[in-house]
Amino acid sequence: MNPQGERWTADQVLALAPDSASRTVGGRLATPGSWSGTGARPDSVWGECAGGGGRTYRTAVDASDADRPGFTCGCPSRKVPCKHAVGLLLLWAADGDSVRPAEEPPPWVAEWLEARRRRRAAPPAGRPPAASASADRRAADRARRIAAGAEELERRLTDLVHGGLAGSGGGAREEWDRAAARMVDAQAPGLAALTRELGSLSAAGPSWASRLLEECALLHTLNRAYARVDQLPAGLAATVRARVGITVDSAALLASTPPVRDDWLVLSQDDDVSDSALTTRRIRLFGRRTGRAALLLSYGAAGRAPELSLPVGCSFDADLVFHPAAVPLRAVLGARHGEPEPAAGPPPGVGVEAALAAYGTALRDDPWLDAWPVVLDGVVPIPGPDARPGRRLADADGGAALAVDTSRTGESGWWRLVAVSAGGPVRVFGEYGHRGFTPLAVWAPELTPLRR
Repeated sequence: MNPQGERWTADQVLALAPDSASRTVGGRLATPGSWSGTGARPDSVWGECAGGGGRTYRTAVDASDADRPGFTCGCPSRKVPCKHAVGLLLLWAADGDSVRPAEEPPPWVAEWLEARRRRRAAPPAGRPPAASASADRRAADRARRIAAGAEELERRLTDLVHGGLAGSGGGAREEWDRAAARMVDAQAPGLAALTRELGSLSAAGPSWASRLLEECALLHTLNRAYARVDQLPAGLAATVRARVGITVDSAALLASTPPVRDDWLVLSQDDDVSDSALTTRRIRLFGRRTGRAALLLSYGAAGRAPELSLPVGCSFDADLVFHPAAVPLRAVLGARHGEPEPAAGPPPGVGVEAALAAYGTALRDDPWLDAWPVVLDGVVPIPGPDARPGRRLADADGGAALAVDTSRTGESGWWRLVAVSAGGPVRVFGEYGHRGFTPLAVWAPELTPLRR
């Protein structure tokens, strides 16, 4: 909350969460039934959360400085902010009736706020601010925990490979789930997600062993890269930190990084609701002047839709700030300089060979890249056999082709693409990766955008 008393958005709250587990569990706690004694002032938010065994956790947030908020909670968690603070802020951001404005905080909140403000007073000359020193200690502690987790995971991968993948069957899924839980404890949610995926590969068909070996090799590379992260080039080091799960605060990024202003064309928008406690919205953009691709992420907790929504097929003049990475793609939306307007036309496209080259270049800089955005021009959908692997997008001149992956868009997305094409060449936007090309938007020959 700023001095004018404006509530934070869900995106602002979720950007503060230390990992994906905190975002997920915090989303589940963002319900009125979990809280009592809630209240808010322009500088603070507080409440009491019901825990297991009849316990109650007093939680408060110092929101007087949005760039460096403070948190306190009676729970034993070492994460900052903890899941209770995330849940309280999400509830406050979404529901004014559940966290109402108050004239004065309860005594326990007032005492904590006063003690915090005394600590934040100007220190003696030559000493760093207490808040900054504390943040540095937390960052260093987390880095050590992640490094220890990566080493533990590395030993497990080594034992698996030495024992033989075929003989082990890839390991029981429960074992991989336990290993993933260890990575969550190590505050490395990115490693946890990758580890959890390994448990599903033993049932991935006859080629499961080769796929498991490939994924183990990528995870090994990531572990080794994090062990030497301080020696890597800045862009690659930022990529490695992001892959293990160390996020960058959006507000800090906007305040410290020069923006990229462009006329951004909204190519697609889709929601991932696989986690019932959190909806992830992905908005893909293309800059007409810079030619850059960008990905905006927005989150909605406790079954609520994400707040950020942009009309597909329109363009708008705005600033974007890109997250540091070897291949910058994810961005944060900054100042808007105009309202969205219908786009003058689709973005320029390339042939299949150029698309493969673009993906290869991005993969060279980021070996853990799942897919890369690309606009294909002059391609024809080829249904092929009845089986899905036969589906392709081929250059109209009969040259190269890309396999099509419809696991995310479903059967209807594929047949809509075929219908728009009517056997002729079309322009298609999507993502190309090791699983194939995922179509997300298509323009008919008359260049009319079709929304999913």
